[in-house]
Amino acid sequence: MASSRAAGAPVPRPTATRAVLRRGLRVIWIGIRQEPRPFLVALLGAVLWAGATVGTAAAIGWVTNHVVEPSVTSGEVTPAGLGTILGVLLAVLTVNVIGVILRRVWATIAGFNLQARYRRDVTRQYLRLPLSWHHAHPSGQLLSNAHADIEATWQVFNPLPMAIGVIFMLVIAGAMMIVVDPLLALVGLLVFPGLFAANLVFQQFMAPRITLAQQLRAEVAEVAHESFEAGLLVKAMGREDQEADRFRVATHDLRDSLVQVGRTRGTFEPVIEAIPILGTLAVLGVGTWQVAAGDLVAADVVQMAYLFSLLAFPVRALGWVLAELPRSVVGFDRVQHVLDAEGAMRYGSAVARRDDGPARSSLQDVSYTHAGEDTPAIHGVTLDVRAGSTTALVGPTGSGKTTLTNLSLRLMDPGQGEVLLDGTDVRELAKGEIPAVSTLVAQQTFLFDDTVRGNVTLGEDADDASVRRALRIAQADTFVAALPDGMDTMIGERGGTLSGGQRQRIALARAVWRAPRLLVLDDATSAVDPSVEQAILAGLREASTGMTVLVVAYRMATIMLADEVVYIEHGRVVDSGPHAELLERCHGYADLVHAYAREAADRAAVERSEESA
Repeated sequence: MASSRAAGAPVPRPTATRAVLRRGLRVIWIGIRQEPRPFLVALLGAVLWAGATVGTAAAIGWVTNHVVEPSVTSGEVTPAGLGTILGVLLAVLTVNVIGVILRRVWATIAGFNLQARYRRDVTRQYLRLPLSWHHAHPSGQLLSNAHADIEATWQVFNPLPMAIGVIFMLVIAGAMMIVVDPLLALVGLLVFPGLFAANLVFQQFMAPRITLAQQLRAEVAEVAHESFEAGLLVKAMGREDQEADRFRVATHDLRDSLVQVGRTRGTFEPVIEAIPILGTLAVLGVGTWQVAAGDLVAADVVQMAYLFSLLAFPVRALGWVLAELPRSVVGFDRVQHVLDAEGAMRYGSAVARRDDGPARSSLQDVSYTHAGEDTPAIHGVTLDVRAGSTTALVGPTGSGKTTLTNLSLRLMDPGQGEVLLDGTDVRELAKGEIPAVSTLVAQQTFLFDDTVRGNVTLGEDADDASVRRALRIAQADTFVAALPDGMDTMIGERGGTLSGGQRQRIALARAVWRAPRLLVLDDATSAVDPSVEQAILAGLREASTGMTVLVVAYRMATIMLADEVVYIEHGRVVDSGPHAELLERCHGYADLVHAYAREAADRAAVERSEESA
């Protein structure tokens, strides 16, 4: 699949500057309300820093007037004078250092607290949302929402206290300049509107570029994640070069976007830095003229010039905040799209039975349509899986078998009709009740990067005997015993050190160990040999006296095991009953089963031929 944006794509037109500023300030306010204490401590530090920074200029002016000039006039520097200079500057510096530490440390705490809070919220939302929502959203995009977008949203809190301190600093500096000399104050204060205007223009140019860069980061994550997930397919089909090209296009788009961001920043930041320097030169020029005219003393000019030199760097914090606001708005919108998503499962307060008896699962006139599709996956299905029975779902590919199993375990809710567990609508059960009494083993098995024991018990406490029993029933005990550390062997990410059949048997052992009252198998033995499958099914039959089994079946061995077979076509139940009866009265079922039998016979003939060769 080609990238959705060609390299060198034009920068989109920005949202109105006022809208970005207003929405960005709203995001900041939300963050302040959620982390008030760290932010207020950081703000206190910023105020101390701002006051100490301006106080440094005032201190230098005072020292120049009361210590330096008298010493120059008298031609003598006294120890008391040096002590005074050192004491005044040390006091101001101490307050400055305390302010900087408070500002930086607590601003960082506020930002990371917000990131942690929203990552937890997004993760909880992912877990609440049904499978139908996840199917409509690429995994790479969801990873970007939980990481890059959240980071972009709250990155603004790093420079924010400093920027607020700068505003406080400018107010104090303006008052000090007016007190010292109104004319010099007028010359100096002309700098501030220029700074504000330059920052607004800077934001207007930066907003669309940063927005585009944030979007492209998500696209790169999506392409990378998809390539990693399809690693086996890419290798097997020889698509390495095509995948590399696809990733190259996405990364080059991101590179070009970030280069534009850097160019814009490199153009505007020197201008923003030069404005206070120009103000300093103007103050020196006008101040020198006033000193020559006898209207000012040199100490006042030194104080004003030094004050402007101090403002040159901190004023950049305003630009940093304005530059981060577009990223914050884009990131917040993307995260909020997840947090505002509808479709989360709603639960009741009913409790499922916890006895050792098998469960009864029923569907009554159930219909379900996948998101984005017009044709229902299943329509008007009524199905009763008796307690303690083994029921096989048989049907052509795409007939709705997996959809039925997902509905039975409430991995999604039907569009109409009811799904019942022991006569109770599954929507009335409390959260966690269905997983407590039921288990699904899917065809696509997922194993964690953990030990065999950890994958069977999922981290719960268990004695070795119960784990070995589950492995034995799943026909996994022999190969597990041959592993280097037995049940304590690490099996790698997704069970990468095991074969497909071994992974399926570990997943079956996981289900058996839980001793569910309802066991749902969705073609869970497709990757194992027929002889091993028969042994597994026999073991399940022996162990299933306390559970009901609903199995999606493709092989004759599985079908023959079932007490009842349900034949499905085009999302509807065509017929149900014992295997022998369906063979006689249902032509579609007979044709499908005979096709399964021919396929099995052909496979067996090939295997015999390979063995004889």
